[in-house]
Amino acid sequence: MRVGILGYGNLGRGVEAAIRQNSDMELVAVVTRRPPESLKIATEGVGVYHIDDIKNLTDMIDVLIICGGSATDLPVQTPEYVKYFNVIDSFDTHARIPEHFANVDKAAGESGKVAIISVGWDPGMFSLNRMYAGAILPEGNDYTFWGKGVSQGHSDAIRRIEGVVDARQYTIPVEKALEAVRSGDAPTLSAREKHTRECFVVAEEGADLARIENEIKTMPNYFADYDTTVHFISLDELRRDHSGIPHGGVVIRSGVTGFNKEHKHVIEYSLKLDSNPEFTSSVLVAYARAAYRMNKEGQKGCKTVLDVAPAYLSQMSGEELRKKLL
Repeated sequence: MRVGILGYGNLGRGVEAAIRQNSDMELVAVVTRRPPESLKIATEGVGVYHIDDIKNLTDMIDVLIICGGSATDLPVQTPEYVKYFNVIDSFDTHARIPEHFANVDKAAGESGKVAIISVGWDPGMFSLNRMYAGAILPEGNDYTFWGKGVSQGHSDAIRRIEGVVDARQYTIPVEKALEAVRSGDAPTLSAREKHTRECFVVAEEGADLARIENEIKTMPNYFADYDTTVHFISLDELRRDHSGIPHGGVVIRSGVTGFNKEHKHVIEYSLKLDSNPEFTSSVLVAYARAAYRMNKEGQKGCKTVLDVAPAYLSQMSGEELRKKLL
């Protein structure tokens, strides 16, 4: 299976690494908006192409993994390039997924290609687990906890404050809330009761630290609804202690069964990730295999992880899966 990568940031590099762990795949092209000669990739013998030339690669690429951002890249790129390739993306703006799906589905239906959107861990693997658990325990409640991990969006929001040089923000689940959910009691929890936020901020010399801290803690949609701690540190400390991009979390379904709802059940799925982009990349690569197989069968249109049968993701045949995993 011949795979192309569009975009060579953290996610694109992660996809390149993941392809090496999948023997049925080959990286055949990296596509970039930068001058191709300025890009040094890790895989020898693979061509780097400018995005203006992407339509010339249709005979070379079986699946294009689009590694752009959800804010401005993917809403444009995914419906555009599914006209020419089977595509995968990691669109993660939850509220806009229905709109994105409709745009991509129209283009994919017309081109006869398969697109699988919103692939990753949330949305993605967490979505699957919410669906499975809700189908099994229809009377119950879902709980999703993120962290402890770096929120790249929240970190960027802090960096946009006047006087901030750099920042990292960690989302941290509240252990008391986790314990209450795991007990099967199905508590009602506010955002503040479920997570705290911890910020490590490098400020410009002479900046008003009290003002910066207040702007962080009162920022709507990001910090105002949470208990937030702000630490001011040096740039060297930030680079030394906070250079990684770890993340993870848990999805829990607490439900009841029985004629009198007398029995409690808790389903839990958890992730602990050293590298958020590398794990997301590994999920993208597995779903690239699914898109390729589905299109070979004659399927077309836009799909999400909820629409893809698990067997499509594995290198193993149906016979092997039944023998080894069932």
